[in-house]
Amino acid sequence: MHLDIISLEMGYGHLRAAYPIADALGCPLYLADEPPIANEKDSWLWQLIRRGHSFLSRPGESDWLVRQANALMDLVTIIPPMHEKVDQSKPDFATKFIAQLIKRGLGRGLVEYLRARKSALLTTIYAPALVANAADIERIYCVVTDADVQRVWVPYEPKLSRIHYFAPSTRVARRLQAYGVREDHITLTGFPLPHELTDKPALEVLRANVARRIVRLDPEATFRRLHAPMVTRLLGDLPEDSSEPLVLTFAVGGAGAQAGLVDELLPRLKDRLRDERIHLNLIAGTRAEVAQRFAQAVESSRLTSRLGKSINILYEPSFAKYYRQFNALLPSTDILWTKPSELSFYAGLGLPLVLSQPVGTHERYNRRWLRERGAALKQRRMEYFPGWFDEWLVDGTLAAAAWSAFTRIPSDGTSNIVRALSNLENSKGDVDANDQLAPVWPIGAVGGQKR
Repeated sequence: MHLDIISLEMGYGHLRAAYPIADALGCPLYLADEPPIANEKDSWLWQLIRRGHSFLSRPGESDWLVRQANALMDLVTIIPPMHEKVDQSKPDFATKFIAQLIKRGLGRGLVEYLRARKSALLTTIYAPALVANAADIERIYCVVTDADVQRVWVPYEPKLSRIHYFAPSTRVARRLQAYGVREDHITLTGFPLPHELTDKPALEVLRANVARRIVRLDPEATFRRLHAPMVTRLLGDLPEDSSEPLVLTFAVGGAGAQAGLVDELLPRLKDRLRDERIHLNLIAGTRAEVAQRFAQAVESSRLTSRLGKSINILYEPSFAKYYRQFNALLPSTDILWTKPSELSFYAGLGLPLVLSQPVGTHERYNRRWLRERGAALKQRRMEYFPGWFDEWLVDGTLAAAAWSAFTRIPSDGTSNIVRALSNLENSKGDVDANDQLAPVWPIGAVGGQKR
């Protein structure tokens, strides 16, 4: 298929969704704000969007500034209650704002590029899809990256939209219909997880990793005594040895949000890190200042001697290198501690999540989605960390979350998207090629009959 994959670095979520598809298809990944896609004016407008997002996600150290930025982030990312009304297609502030930017020239370089190549566009962020739709580009595919979705992902006039959406959750599929997107322009796929961890050759390894993880997270066998037949049926015989250290991976947001939590966490893990009961991965991503802050926290906790042993700081200036190294840590990770960003979907690897404070309405919806599926636990007060963390281990709570994550959060989003793309491209838009995984009835449907 003749396809261009184009995304934008606003945090990590949109790139993290794009790389697996590019890997599976063997296609390059381009950024909308860089050549050969963007011209000089384009770059300036794209940077305007990126800087605003970065400020709202990482406003600084001032409590007052944080509160104001959080309030503004909530306004920009507002998602109305699902059951408030059936028709939610009225454009909101963000939708009107992006429409004005497009009228002022946002994405002209992108449009020229697509027209010259006569290629389809696949994007993991709304803006390139909206730009292409406004320019009457015919073949546009958009991967949604949260468990619920804002109105800004849908064009000003949704009924005229050419965009075909790949939805990571049934909630997103219903919401898109509430925004006015035609049902035949939505395919339920799941979120695209790393190709190297979820393609067919990796599935047996994935099951083995989950089996080992459940044993390590259940030292008293509380969960296994209750659910052994069911677990064994899916995972096979579980390992008997649980003496390996627990591996906790702490991943802050791409904008460096909540990096300060490490200052509170390290003193409470000090003894366990020194005697190798826990190994800790601190994920600084591509931000040198976050890596430096982590190193200072390690030094302040008098744990410098554990660096490279029971403490690992992951920092890479290049997102591509960071992405690969982060993925390489996941098979051995037992617990992923993060805010409810796009990493929410990584629970599909059988990873129980501990969730810090969400940033924006979309992350609050992600948190609710995870907790309703039993795959995540809300972080409790840090001063009592040893108490609630040990309780989760003794009671088998984390093991149960790992099991729920593996069985209730899909891990095949990448292969589903590739299959749907192939069907849609080969059929030239035939509705039957949608090949949904399951029917998704919009809000307002009762017993399979639409009102």
